[in-house]
Amino acid sequence: MELRGFGDEHGRLVAGWTRTAQEVGVLSGREEYPFPADLIGSWHKDDPDIESYLYFDGETPVGYGEVWLDDEEDEVELARVIVDPDRRGRGIGAELVRALLKPAVAAGHPDIFLRVRPENAVAIRTYLGVGFVDVSQQEMDEWNAAQPVAYRWMRYAG
Repeated sequence: MELRGFGDEHGRLVAGWTRTAQEVGVLSGREEYPFPADLIGSWHKDDPDIESYLYFDGETPVGYGEVWLDDEEDEVELARVIVDPDRRGRGIGAELVRALLKPAVAAGHPDIFLRVRPENAVAIRTYLGVGFVDVSQQEMDEWNAAQPVAYRWMRYAG
């Protein structure tokens, strides 16, 4: 398995991995199902602080994720992690998160965070298994104040 940079030619494929409105929301920020055709090619932000990656099994993409760099806050956030639904349940999500941690750690910031919807038990188990822990309730409440959803925020503890 190998982590590679994301190219627009894979946008339609990754968008097709969303099987619910919730998954569309995680990937694009909009909760429409199916994935809105007008977003394909533009849903991953053209922002120099966002690094988008595909996770490959040989030449087949099996996962997608982003590393959001925040120099101002001296932190990194893993975001928009999704695995091909035909490949779920095989540990690929954990492998993908471990692979995303490499560029996140290499960025040199002391903290690596992610947010997950509290009802996403599979993702939470994955993140806990990779070494993420919950932030304090006070931090969670503070960070969720400006969010459209009350996320479960986690910090990488190594």
